[in-house]
Amino acid sequence: METYFLRAAEPRDVAAIVGLIKELAAFERLSHLLEVDEQRLAPQLFGAQPAAEAMVAEAAGQVVAFALFFRNFSTFLAKPGLYLEDLYVQPAWRGKGIGGAVLRRLAQLAVERGCGRFEWSVLDWNRDAIAVYEGLGATVMPEWRICRLAGEALLKAAQSNKD
Repeated sequence: METYFLRAAEPRDVAAIVGLIKELAAFERLSHLLEVDEQRLAPQLFGAQPAAEAMVAEAAGQVVAFALFFRNFSTFLAKPGLYLEDLYVQPAWRGKGIGGAVLRRLAQLAVERGCGRFEWSVLDWNRDAIAVYEGLGATVMPEWRICRLAGEALLKAAQSNKD
């Protein structure tokens, strides 16, 4: 059996994480949206005011999976939450329990930090991931939709309040 271990990401992992983000973008058919590189990501994870945290799975001396997450807040619960932005396991390492182990570790971290929720999004066509999430006890909430302002639309919305 091939073994792996989970650990908090370290600055030395940034290049590997960027590589995995690129693999994730290709898997999700979103490579055209990528702007990430090591110089942009490193300060967001390890700078003076990190915006996010990351966990990695290491096997055979290589980073084979990552999870990037950050703190959010629930007004209804009046408690912080943990939001998983991305979780990616390289194809050769899927089916070995890494994704589930990462989710359980993040749930544990959420409980340790006093969070009222641990949330993430999933693409509706990613049936394998949905099965894992539901097997863990997660509720997939089909009535909720993600709203996003980005790029030109974000700039336009920001400018519209200046009139």
